[in-house]
Amino acid sequence: MLGYSRNFWALSLGMLLFMISFNLIIPELNNFITQLNGEDYKGLIIGLFTITAALSRPFSGKMADFAGRKSTMYVGTLVCIIVTFLYPLSGTVIFFLTLRFFHGFSTGFLPTGATAMVTDLLPKEKRGQGMGVFGTAISLGIGVGQFLGTPVAQLVSLNGLFFVSGAIAICSMLIIASVKETHPAPNKLNFGVLLVRKDEIYEKNVIPAAMVMFLTASCTGLIFVVTPDMSGYLGINNKGWYFVYYVISTIIVRLVAGSLSDKIGRRQTLIIGISFLITSMLLTAYSTNELSYTIASFIFGIATGISSPTLFAWTADLSPSNRRGIGSGTLFIALEFGILFGSSSTLFLYDSTPDTVIPVFIYGASVAGVAMLYVIWHLFTRSTSVED
Repeated sequence: MLGYSRNFWALSLGMLLFMISFNLIIPELNNFITQLNGEDYKGLIIGLFTITAALSRPFSGKMADFAGRKSTMYVGTLVCIIVTFLYPLSGTVIFFLTLRFFHGFSTGFLPTGATAMVTDLLPKEKRGQGMGVFGTAISLGIGVGQFLGTPVAQLVSLNGLFFVSGAIAICSMLIIASVKETHPAPNKLNFGVLLVRKDEIYEKNVIPAAMVMFLTASCTGLIFVVTPDMSGYLGINNKGWYFVYYVISTIIVRLVAGSLSDKIGRRQTLIIGISFLITSMLLTAYSTNELSYTIASFIFGIATGISSPTLFAWTADLSPSNRRGIGSGTLFIALEFGILFGSSSTLFLYDSTPDTVIPVFIYGASVAGVAMLYVIWHLFTRSTSVED
């Protein structure tokens, strides 16, 4: 593990800080929109940013392959910094949701460029392990951000929370600036990169991985919307509590089992990960106290720790070397649309009451079950010569 390059570790640290910045504000956004009399629109807090993130992927993927990985990452961090500092100016629900919409461009660009760069840096035989380490930085950022969101808001106020988040995003940009470009011949950035052809919207070879990502990410969308409220229903003051143990378990799993898919195959590993995901959805649905809720989050972390690096490694396997940016973008499009699908589903399934929690996560278990059936079907009906 110590054999990874300085570029790899600097990039992982930059992503860690970016994810802390992005996730720091999420636990308090339900409260923020409620103060603006927009409680009925909680599902859009996550849904709106995923729309722009998904729409920007074809452009960010092409930019990563044309102008270089770093240029793509710069766009993402710059948007994150600007939008985060504008949140305190929100005086209406419409203005706030508009900012959420534009905030999506940050996740549409930075992770696409970063993932393409990581793919450049990792040899095929260590992709599963390397993606596990890189994913650990991402998961740690999500968990630390979610866990610290409520305490920071209590310490410095909601507006102060946004300023802290923006400052962390600036630190992320400074670290990314120290990373060396891995694109062999980056071109000068021009408006031509905005002209995306049909074959540049997505990489067809990675559709199997994207399908699984879409279905499993739908469960994440449910988690993002409902668990901040659910913590309150169970008498837990920290709205990001679910993510604390999710992060602990996912880090352990990524570090210990990161190379599992390198050894037994991508799809075989996904079957294991999705089994844990279904279990976590059911346990979350029927959690009645802090202990059962914590166990559910721990198992959700195991599921993510197994499945996420496997999907990224599988995507790297399937992507042509000259279309890694587009391939990464395709997987992230699936991620965003999955989160959008899951979070938007709460508009119909969840009415901000404890009684509607169970139907939400039963639904999540069903969606994960579809993912399981797809992987099993793919394993027995498609060639293993490319994927595994």
